[in-house]
Amino acid sequence: MKLLTQELLRRFAKVGRQEEVKDPLVIAKFFNPTGAGTWYATEYDPESRCFFGYVSLFGDWNDEWGSFSLGELEDFRGRFGLGIERDRFFRERPISEIQPKAVAP
Repeated sequence: MKLLTQELLRRFAKVGRQEEVKDPLVIAKFFNPTGAGTWYATEYDPESRCFFGYVSLFGDWNDEWGSFSLGELEDFRGRFGLGIERDRFFRERPISEIQPKAVAP
């Protein structure tokens, strides 16, 4: 399964930058099916092939906002040779509905 579809590319382009939005819209969710790691993408730059969003590796105080690369998500291989997957059933919604602690005060 592709991590990034044409439909998602169009949606990221339509939503655009959200750095001024207190409770940004999460467009896509990626996860490691065999271990820790969930990436909530709020923005995507097709030139750099990088996302911006909320990264939760362990679900603790290390979770943070930042950039992550589509290439790195695609190249990762975990247990049993499985890679990062996109949650096909995820429906976009504000980060406050997913990770309330991610909302800026």
